[in-house]
Amino acid sequence: MNQNARFDIVLGIDMETDIGSYTDHYDGVQLGTPKLLEVMSDHGAVATYFWTGHAAENNASILKMVQAAGHEIGCHGLFHETLGDPLFPLPNNWPVCTFEVEGRIREATRIVTALSGQAPRSFRCPRLWGSNTVVQVLEKLGYKADASLPLFFYRTMITPYHPDPNDWTRKGSMKLVEIPNFCDLEMESQDPWNRDRDQWPLFRTEGAHFLLDKIDGFLRYVEARNVRPVLCFYFHPWEFQEMPQGALDFGEAYVTPKPFITKNCGDFALQQFALILQGLKQRGGVFKTAEKLAEEY
Repeated sequence: MNQNARFDIVLGIDMETDIGSYTDHYDGVQLGTPKLLEVMSDHGAVATYFWTGHAAENNASILKMVQAAGHEIGCHGLFHETLGDPLFPLPNNWPVCTFEVEGRIREATRIVTALSGQAPRSFRCPRLWGSNTVVQVLEKLGYKADASLPLFFYRTMITPYHPDPNDWTRKGSMKLVEIPNFCDLEMESQDPWNRDRDQWPLFRTEGAHFLLDKIDGFLRYVEARNVRPVLCFYFHPWEFQEMPQGALDFGEAYVTPKPFITKNCGDFALQQFALILQGLKQRGGVFKTAEKLAEEY
């Protein structure tokens, strides 16, 4: 651990279809990822790219590009399905059966291993919806890190920890390290699920300086408790490529994502991302992969 750095940074990039589960396209992975890699290179940033098995199979050349640039290749499930406990309602979204979880993670792990040449050691649940079953499976499969805990919802552990297999949101004795995704812990939430506390997608909907203010608040909150902060982020490559607006045609129905989902995707998001990286370095942070961070706990 670099004791001279003020805090650690884990940049998680979730490699999935465009607009999350709302399309079956990969424009973001194919066109947004190279832009993202260039900005990270300019700022000396390293990240963990969490791949769904389907995204990896359909974008093998991009996976190898990411790997060649020195970033960690992690896993993000098989099809961006709900593997864990749902936190709030989403239309036509049902969690897989508990007995399916191991098979799906095992298959996703096999695909990522085959394409990258090494077994992934870091995982992130789609939508950050984890569970006791998920962490138990990850431990069984030899994963070191899980970057799934949404701090905005649980607010149980503010720094990385070894989870309890019977309550993954609290400290226990597992070898696996759970890395919470940071949020605003100072504000009073006006949402029944506390989603307005979350970090995403403020960097592009409100701008880099707005998110940096939230980051400063999180650092104050954690440092006041005499522990070393870890800022774990989640971004998506489709945010760095212009996305379609309005209703999406699914043949039998149209689905219209709320405007914030795709607001300012493309060049503006890329510019704000660069400002975030610059601001993190100015504040004394050090970039680490999820696996590297887990090895220090």
